[in-house]
Amino acid sequence: MSVVAYTVAFDGIDARLVEVQCAVAPGMPAFAIVGLPDKAVSEARERVRAALTAMAIALPSKRITINLSPADLPKEGSHFDLPIALAVLAALDIIPKEAVANTVALGELSLDGSLVPVVGALPAAMAASHEDRTLMCPAACGAEAAWVDAVAVIAPRSLAEAVQHFSGQTVLAPATPGEVSGTSGARDLAEVKGQERAKRALEIAAAGRHHLLMVGSPGSGKSMLAARIPGIMPPLTPAEALDTSMIHSLAGLLDEGGISRLRPFREPHHTASMAAIVGGGRGAKPGEISLAHNGVLFMDEFPEFPRTVLETLRQPIETGEVVVARANAHVRYPCRFMLVAAANPCKCGYLADAARACARVPVCGEEYLGRISGPLMDRFDLRVEVPPVAFTDLDLPESDDRSADVAARVSAARAVQSARFAGQDDMHVNADAQGSILEEIATPDAEGRALLTRVAERFGLSARGYHRVLRVGRTIADLDGSADVRHPHVAEAVSYRLAMAKEV
Repeated sequence: MSVVAYTVAFDGIDARLVEVQCAVAPGMPAFAIVGLPDKAVSEARERVRAALTAMAIALPSKRITINLSPADLPKEGSHFDLPIALAVLAALDIIPKEAVANTVALGELSLDGSLVPVVGALPAAMAASHEDRTLMCPAACGAEAAWVDAVAVIAPRSLAEAVQHFSGQTVLAPATPGEVSGTSGARDLAEVKGQERAKRALEIAAAGRHHLLMVGSPGSGKSMLAARIPGIMPPLTPAEALDTSMIHSLAGLLDEGGISRLRPFREPHHTASMAAIVGGGRGAKPGEISLAHNGVLFMDEFPEFPRTVLETLRQPIETGEVVVARANAHVRYPCRFMLVAAANPCKCGYLADAARACARVPVCGEEYLGRISGPLMDRFDLRVEVPPVAFTDLDLPESDDRSADVAARVSAARAVQSARFAGQDDMHVNADAQGSILEEIATPDAEGRALLTRVAERFGLSARGYHRVLRVGRTIADLDGSADVRHPHVAEAVSYRLAMAKEV
C-alpha cells in the first residue's frame, strides 16, 4: 500500500497539484523516482538519503519507489525534495500518514537536513488554499506564502523540525506575512529642466496606461524622464499586488517574503535575448514583459533591439498575455504593461543638428527609425519629440510641479477609470477600452468628432490608430475632470499621435 504526500508543479503562474506516492516493498534495495522527473528531481533521492542519514534515520533494505502523479506532467525543480522525504517518512511510520496527506509541501534539502528556499511559494500557497490543505515550505519562504490568508503556512528550518511538528513534539506556529513596501525613493520629476511636453506625455501615459515613444538626440533627457515614471505611478491595488507577486515569486524576486505595492519598473538592455524579454529558456520562465505586469517596461535604444524581439511585442501588447510555446508545454503568463520606449532620431543621434549630423541625412533617420515596423509603431498611443535642453536652462530653478503633484492627478484619473470599468474582467484602464464600451465613454462632441474625421482622412489613420486616439482623448478628459471628451482633448490626443509623422 502506497503513502501519498502532495506538492505542486508550475505551469506558468498556476501551480498544479502533484501526488507524491511512496511504496516500500520487498526486493533488491533501490530508490527510484518515476513520473517524468527532470535531472534536479531525479537527484532528490541522494539529497533525501543524506538528510535522513543526518537525522540518524536509515532507509530499509527494501525497494522504495516514488511516483509523481500525474505521470505525463513534467516535474522540474528542487522543491520536490521535501514532499519526497515526507512521503518516505510516512511510509516508514515515522510521521502520521494523515497529517502528511493533508499538507502541500515544497522545499529543497541540504545534505545536513536543513531546508533551502525555493521559488514559487506564493503560487503554491494559492494551490493549497484551493485544495483546503496546509502548506509546508522552508522558513525563508514562509513570510511570502503567508500572504494567502486562506491557508495555514508551516515553515520549518529543517527536516527535523518538520518531523517534530508532524509528530507533535514541537508544533510550529503558522508563519506571518512579510512587510509591505510602499515607498520607492523615486527621483522627482521637478528635477527635469524644460521638456514640458514630454512631462505632460508621461502624465497622460501613466493615467491611462498608454504606450509612449520618446525620440530625441543623445543627452536630451529621455532616460532621465523615464527614471521618474515610478514616482508618478499610483500604487498597486491589493489584487494587482498579489497578481504581480505571483510572477515575481516564480522568478525569485520577492525580498524576505515582502510584497511591494510599487508598480514594477523593468529596463532590459538592448542586447537581451528573446527568451529574456518574452519568456522561455530552461523551465519556460517569465520574461521582462511579464515581470513588468501591472507596471512599466522601459526599453532604451529601442531600434537597437533585434527585430525579432520587437515584433514579438505586438501580440502581448494587444492581448495582455504571452504564451511561451515549447515542444512539451505551452506556458501562459500575464503581461499587461505600459511600454515606454526611447530612441535617437538616427544612428548618430544628431539628425536635426546640421553642425553635427552625418552626411547621410535624412536617409539615415528614415533607415534607423524604420527598424521599428509600422504595425509596432501603430501601437504607440503617444509619440513625443524630446529636443535638447539649452545649457542656459540648466540654471533655472526646479519646476513647481513635483512628482507628488503629478501622482495625485494620475491617481484621481485612475480612480475615475476604476469606477467606470467596475465589473469588467478584461478592462481596468482606458487603454483596455474597446468595442461598444469605448464608443460609449470616449465619443467626442461634434467639434471633436469633426476634427478627428479630418485627421483620419488627411493622415490615413488605421482603425487601431483611430481607437487609440479616442482612448487617449478619454484619459486627457479624465485628467481635466471632464465627463465628456471635447474638442481640446481630441486635439491634444491627435497632436501626440501625429508627432514625428514625417520621420515615421
